[in-house]
Amino acid sequence: MCEVAMEEQEREITDMDPQELSTTAENGVMLVVNHRRVHAPLSVLLATVLYCAEFVTAAVLCSMYHKTDDVIWMSFTITFMLLPAVLIQLALTFIHRDLGRDRPLVLFLHLLLLGPVIRCFEALVVYFKAGRKEEPYVTISRKISLKREQGTMEWEIGQSERNLAMHRNAFKRTAVIQAFLGSTPQLTLQLYATIQEKYIMPTRLALMIITLISITYGALVCSVLAIQIRYDDYKVRLRPAAYLCMITWRGLEIASRITALVLFSTALTHWVILVGMANLLFFFFLPWAEFWARKGSLPENVEKNFSKVGTTVVLCMFTLLYACINIFCWSAVQLDISHRELIETKQRWNRLAIYYCMRFVENFILTALWYFFKSDFYEYVCAPLLCVQLLICYSLAVLFMLLFYQFFHPCRRLFKYNVHDCLHCVCCRKGSGQPTGRRGKPPPSYSTAATMVLVSEEPLELLDPQNSQPPDLTSQLGERETPIVEEMMEAA
Repeated sequence: MCEVAMEEQEREITDMDPQELSTTAENGVMLVVNHRRVHAPLSVLLATVLYCAEFVTAAVLCSMYHKTDDVIWMSFTITFMLLPAVLIQLALTFIHRDLGRDRPLVLFLHLLLLGPVIRCFEALVVYFKAGRKEEPYVTISRKISLKREQGTMEWEIGQSERNLAMHRNAFKRTAVIQAFLGSTPQLTLQLYATIQEKYIMPTRLALMIITLISITYGALVCSVLAIQIRYDDYKVRLRPAAYLCMITWRGLEIASRITALVLFSTALTHWVILVGMANLLFFFFLPWAEFWARKGSLPENVEKNFSKVGTTVVLCMFTLLYACINIFCWSAVQLDISHRELIETKQRWNRLAIYYCMRFVENFILTALWYFFKSDFYEYVCAPLLCVQLLICYSLAVLFMLLFYQFFHPCRRLFKYNVHDCLHCVCCRKGSGQPTGRRGKPPPSYSTAATMVLVSEEPLELLDPQNSQPPDLTSQLGERETPIVEEMMEAA
């Protein structure tokens, strides 16, 4: 799993602009040498700041709970503070493979739960030392360009770039762990405590804001990683408008979901445990049920030194993280335990639609039950308006998600069908059974996405219309293939 993630980052690093490269052609292969200064590890710095801010604020809040003898709030706050911290130390040690290296200071700082700090310091040192002296490349990354005149291209990857890629890779994983194994239960707990105690503490409010930012950032990382894994043979660059759309989508989705769960827990405290466990067990066993149904075998590349038992333990932890993500928001990926990358590379619109429909229905049921069984405290709150606001917020989250896939997804031109095509197909089926225009022809779509098929296993087949297109689109491909490829390269 680490090796695959490392390959993702190597491909990401090799996305260079033509003006910043020197190239030489030999035997039809274009060799590209990078002369550009490496990018600053901003994602590493942001993940470290969120980790430290949440840990320190939770520790201060625990001391305040201790002074007021709130043993229950203090115990749960400590649990949700230490659990992700310990898992982050294990993840960083596992990804960097420090157990087989002589680094006692780093391991000692990991025992003190300061692993992200020393890793961030190491990444900054590598960044500021990069470019001071010429260093030999450590590997070559080969990619196939979509422009026919360029053919296959190779990039030389230096040692500094490789080290920074490993740090970025590690901190993206730790951001997801921190968000969904620590920040989400922490935010749920503190919001529940605020409602029960009927007043807002400044420290508790600060912790809730930090955790909400951490969860949104973790969900954003999940979406970006899903795009990079699915389209690892293409240059992926998201525009600021895409990030803004994703942040709005994820923020509204998570905030409305957590609020619905907390309101339901204040009215039916014990029943929320059943709801949470049902969601957790369903999403935990769903990938394993599909794995057993396919009669697949466990992947052997999770770690070379792992036995079958060790591989199963790592896969169970990975599945647990996947289940925790889906409790609060869409994970953006589907697990395939038998696959070497553990991620299903196909975009399944039916699962996306089923998830959001079922989640909307569940949120509606939770808020309705809260409305009928709420306590007297909510007599001072307009309960019907609050219920409507929660449903509207979740609907807006779905709307921004559809806008992202339709207009702002960096690889939307590789979709066989986009959101507009799927919605148009559904509406036409309800009306007449088949989508037809005025003269019996399929109505044209304003989306140019339905021109190429999502195939990442063999990128060369994308240039062959007979292999990558259904029969009804073959005639259109010859006229639209060249401009679409050029537009995609410009958009990327």
